Amino acid sequence: MTAFNLLHLDLASFNPFMTKKSTLFCFLILLWSFATAQNDLQRWQNRANQTEIIRDEWGIPHIYGKTDADAVFGMIYAQCEDDFNRVEVNYINAMGRMAEVEGISQLYSDFRMKLYIDEEIVKKEYAGSPKWLKDLMDAWADGINYFLHTHPEVKPKLITKFEPWMALTFSEGSIGGDIETISVNQLKAFYDKDFHANLVLQERDWMEEPRGSNGFAISPKLSKSGNALLLINPHTSFYFRPEVHMVSEEGLNAYGAVTWGQFFIYQGFNEFNGWMHTSSRADAIDHFALRVEKKNGKYHYLFGEEWKPLTEKNILLKYKEGDEILEREITAYYSHHGPVIREEDGKWIAISLMVERVKALTQSYSRTKTKNHQEFKATMELKTNSSNNTVYADRDGNIVYYHGNFIPIRDPQFDWRNVVDGSNPATDWKGLHEVEEMIYIENPENGWIQNCNSTPFTAAGPYSPKKEDYPPYMAWDLENARGLNAVRVLTGQKDFTLESLIATAYEPTLMAFEPLIPALQKAYNALPDSHPKKERLKEPMKALANWDLKTGVNSVGTSLAVLWGGQLMADARDLDRPWDVYIFDFLAQETTDGMKLEAFEKAINKLNEDFGTWNTPWGDINRFQRVTNEIQGKFFDELPSLPIGYNSSLWGSLAAYGSRAYPNTKKWYGNVGNSFVAVVEFGEKVKAKSILAGGQSGNPFSPHFVDQAEKYAKGEFKDVHYYKEEVLKNARAKYKPGERN
Repeated sequence: MTAFNLLHLDLASFNPFMTKKSTLFCFLILLWSFATAQNDLQRWQNRANQTEIIRDEWGIPHIYGKTDADAVFGMIYAQCEDDFNRVEVNYINAMGRMAEVEGISQLYSDFRMKLYIDEEIVKKEYAGSPKWLKDLMDAWADGINYFLHTHPEVKPKLITKFEPWMALTFSEGSIGGDIETISVNQLKAFYDKDFHANLVLQERDWMEEPRGSNGFAISPKLSKSGNALLLINPHTSFYFRPEVHMVSEEGLNAYGAVTWGQFFIYQGFNEFNGWMHTSSRADAIDHFALRVEKKNGKYHYLFGEEWKPLTEKNILLKYKEGDEILEREITAYYSHHGPVIREEDGKWIAISLMVERVKALTQSYSRTKTKNHQEFKATMELKTNSSNNTVYADRDGNIVYYHGNFIPIRDPQFDWRNVVDGSNPATDWKGLHEVEEMIYIENPENGWIQNCNSTPFTAAGPYSPKKEDYPPYMAWDLENARGLNAVRVLTGQKDFTLESLIATAYEPTLMAFEPLIPALQKAYNALPDSHPKKERLKEPMKALANWDLKTGVNSVGTSLAVLWGGQLMADARDLDRPWDVYIFDFLAQETTDGMKLEAFEKAINKLNEDFGTWNTPWGDINRFQRVTNEIQGKFFDELPSLPIGYNSSLWGSLAAYGSRAYPNTKKWYGNVGNSFVAVVEFGEKVKAKSILAGGQSGNPFSPHFVDQAEKYAKGEFKDVHYYKEEVLKNARAKYKPGERN
């Protein structure tokens, strides 16, 4: 349809009694809109002409752009090709608009986001950003919009046009951001108790499969080649990040995992260095109790000797109900500590956390172009990687560990694990710790660094930092079973290669059961010979006693141990466990013999009921299946699946695989754990291998939906094609954005 026809149709629909002046005004608006659309299209096509996408044999997109902005344009376009749904949903969530799609169940999650995301403020932050960053955000929006323009069959759930400022709403790529620590049920109870009073909201289950990560760095003196090595092993929900390669003529050449919808490589490497983020318990968030009184019709809170007014902000929320979009407005309260999020013991509780969107996006992107540790450390000085540790290695042979990045300076006399008195000025944050003041390891004498979301005080074995040298809030992290195993398997090793680093990262010992199995055996041996459990448990106990603590597809001991351990944890849930005690020592020592044996009997009964016999190998239970691209996966016992030998990171499986049964299944299916995994060697030329759970594409009809699944199940990695000649040699498709559907 021509522009003239389009305008004619639109004008014909107007009220015939419109004045000539209003008709002219509408005509000018339409003309302006058409010109804008034409300008947009011309700009998109110009960017596409400066961008090339090359897909290799695994469907991995290698993006080549003249400028960094061109590479961003092509990279986000390729992401949309692979899974536009996940790109859009991440931004619907980030902007606090999920209830417009999913209804009232998401209303208070949206409210939580909008406590921090104010569209007008974010737009001002975009306008005030440095030109280079605005260029990237502009290219990002152009890439998504051009995808939608060239794929009219793709119907967005909500966002039909992406704007550059939206990139700032999702600027840090962690799977569980700081904001998610706020309880949506407590928000509702405080702000909106009587609205849908019986509505119970789903919280994130912080006791579920640990969503952390493993990072190993190996120094040149321990590698066969004399080059530093890095393991990149995030544990996220499957398909949370795809694999991408970005190259520009402005010095960008980054490869790795990108969180859907973001334009920076979150965990990955370039020719000079690599970075792996692991979830941190370095304290970046605090809760403050406020004494609040209403004075002259306004709420005030006591701070020192002064009553300070709470800032009030009306937040408009929209939610879907049937075929309608309804609105609800909630007045939020803010102190200088941050927003009020609940009431506790008659006090209002405010939360302080990092809100630095421009700096966070700057740090996230700029690290991908660093050429040495000095440049990388300069990005860390921005101090906005708030929920993560960083394991680093580079071509110069450096291996480094940063525990946390955003850590406020606090008065150590207060208990920062719990709520502090917000009326006491002494509890105010006093700036941020410098990087040198945080827990930091550089080139330790032992030659390796590990972090598995565990204590930093064993990250480099005997050369680790000392706990007593730091205030407690620097590291609430405890030792876990993965950390124990990582130290065990790294100690004494040398002549590392990429292959042996993979083998180390997949070492199958489940260290959690080291204290637990002897405790169960002791309980069993204490039974009198006449006790009915003695004979009933005899054969399963023998199988468990002979188990080598290694998880694997053929291991019956693994099945018995995992079902028993899970049952024992459930039965011991109400026991009072000190926060700083290793959980498996606690379970071994503080549960009674009767609890241990009863839990074991329940586990045996469960195996008999679901699988016909307790004598069931782990691979018959633990499966990989991908049959839909729904963000919350669905699984079916009657459809094909692959046996998986890996295990939950909870039990110490370095190769993490969080699985469970579903209401319609007996078998357990994985949905979190090893997702993108890579090993990298930094020599004169970088070398790398990687694997994805399933495959690159979110399209069930794509050959790349599950083409990596069998390799994933076996722990076999594919070669990464990093240099242009390697990419071209293995190319399966070459095109510019917009050239193919």
